[in-house]
Amino acid sequence: MATNQQPQPSTSTSTSIIETVNGSHTFTISGYSLAKGMGPGKYIASDVFTVGGYDWAMYFYPDGKNAEDTMMYVSVFIALASDGTDVRALFELTLVDQSGKGKHKVHSHFDRALESGPYSLKYRGSMWGYKRFLRRTALETSDYIKDDKLIMHCTVGVVRNRVEGPKMYSIPLPPSDMGQGLKNLLGAQFFGLIGDRNIDEVVVEDVEPSIFKAMLQFIYTDDLPNIREITGSTSSHTSIIVVQHLLAAADRYNLDRLKILCEAKLCEEISPDTVATTLALAEQHHCHQLKAICLKYAADSINLGVVMQSDGYKNLENSCPSLLSELLNTFALVNEKFANVSIKKKRSSGADESDRGTGESVNSEGRRVRRRY
Repeated sequence: MATNQQPQPSTSTSTSIIETVNGSHTFTISGYSLAKGMGPGKYIASDVFTVGGYDWAMYFYPDGKNAEDTMMYVSVFIALASDGTDVRALFELTLVDQSGKGKHKVHSHFDRALESGPYSLKYRGSMWGYKRFLRRTALETSDYIKDDKLIMHCTVGVVRNRVEGPKMYSIPLPPSDMGQGLKNLLGAQFFGLIGDRNIDEVVVEDVEPSIFKAMLQFIYTDDLPNIREITGSTSSHTSIIVVQHLLAAADRYNLDRLKILCEAKLCEEISPDTVATTLALAEQHHCHQLKAICLKYAADSINLGVVMQSDGYKNLENSCPSLLSELLNTFALVNEKFANVSIKKKRSSGADESDRGTGESVNSEGRRVRRRY
């Protein structure tokens, strides 16, 4: 007797990673004594700086922010200086001890868990800081002021959320060609357009020592070097930058396999914060597979909003405006395909009104209204 085998249930996994994109700014006020007497609510502003795709500024109120404090305190704030809604961030303010003793005055979110979570700035001009940062008499008799100058340092950590699932993008690797890499390197450096066969020594230009070291490791191993061992850093951001520079060097010296290995590594590490920079690199060095993957990833409706807030996207606007047109075209194609698939699914499902759930809400007259959805 035949038995009907039940199809195996499909399984999948994903990880939501909530992290901060950090950046710092140092603000020096020289001629502090001349700032006194401006009046409550009047401030001295730092230059605008960018962290996490948003502009920020530091505000120092020498006579305090509020009139009711009768100019007894100085106030310090960090303000959102660009358009944004519900920008969540962590902050740190430091008043630098100029005596060299290291007794700085620090207020930080980074060294403790916040009971109510990161601070949320609702709109441009929203601020975080302290109305009563320090008594003015205490400031003026302290080591925070030296030669009529005070120095403040701030760190902003913009909260970002990204989802990691199974790797959807990959680049196939070519077979090993050990020995060919050395031949190509020597050919490009000694006998190519950038070399001179008559010279006794070679000066390697436009390549950092660590990048050249990585190239030599590849030539001897035919594999992508361990970037963290070369840089001595555990930062993924640093590793990505090194791989980007290594790709550019591999293109310069015709190390095709190393170039593709770098493309594959950048593809594995692709994220909303790095994709714009990687896209520009792919365009510059004719990495067609990597470029196509970057465009597809950035055009995904889940990623696009975060990508457009990244520093790399701002650089892309200035350096490669043609890529923005390609990105918009890719976005249109991706969404058109998604819409067509959704329509087909609806037609094939055969669902009618009786299959849909109902919910209840209360209208303005207090009557319950049943709603289909």
